[in-house]
Amino acid sequence: MNKISVVINTYNAAKHLEAVLKSVKDFDEVLICDMESTDNTLDMARAYGCKVVTFERKQYNIVEPAREYAIHEAKHDWVLVVDADELVTPELKDYLYKLIQQPDSPVGLWIPRKNYFMGRFLHCHYPDHILRFFRKDKTHWPPFVHSMPEIDGKVERIPAKRQELAFVHLANDSVENIVSKTNQYTLNELERKRLRHYGALSMLWRPFFRFFKTYVLKGGFRDGRPGFIKSVLDGYYQFIFLAKKYEEERGGAL
Repeated sequence: MNKISVVINTYNAAKHLEAVLKSVKDFDEVLICDMESTDNTLDMARAYGCKVVTFERKQYNIVEPAREYAIHEAKHDWVLVVDADELVTPELKDYLYKLIQQPDSPVGLWIPRKNYFMGRFLHCHYPDHILRFFRKDKTHWPPFVHSMPEIDGKVERIPAKRQELAFVHLANDSVENIVSKTNQYTLNELERKRLRHYGALSMLWRPFFRFFKTYVLKGGFRDGRPGFIKSVLDGYYQFIFLAKKYEEERGGAL
């Protein structure tokens, strides 16, 4: 019978980790790849019998470089990558085990995720598919912010209507946290897109379209005031990125 390793990358992740570990305790292996936490993350991991490996934090401020290391430290061929603030439902666990017993199973799987903001489930950020289940020997994870793994072989997607199979994202970021992350994430995106050029009008239409996409096309209007605020913040992210790109092309701040 094929087995599954759960891989969780951590750095000071104690806030939600116990709930996450309870949700994955019935998998064949749970591996914690820690980036030198200073809270009780590791004590909690060891209390649940997890295998623990360390990825030196050094200058890294993103998790992606540690992903590649972590998945290849896993014991089993099949790997489920779970963030330290995501729950795995029993239905998803059963679905994955049934899937890998099939002779024609895909080697990668996009899994939907339920996101929350201001205490409310966001329709506009569902299904938010993420590629988190795969055969490790067919997978490479690029070291860029928000990158998805590159998989050699057939990849399938769990339909959005199967909400019982979705990850549950426990993080309920405040506006302050989102603004803070925007600064760091746009810096990382700037590095990744340094060779791309954006026209003068992009600073107008790209933020507006991101707002329009989240609020109208993806149904943010159904989420009330939190949906409107989150849609504006999505557009704000685009504006900050483009402003930094323009600043860099002019030779940086004076």
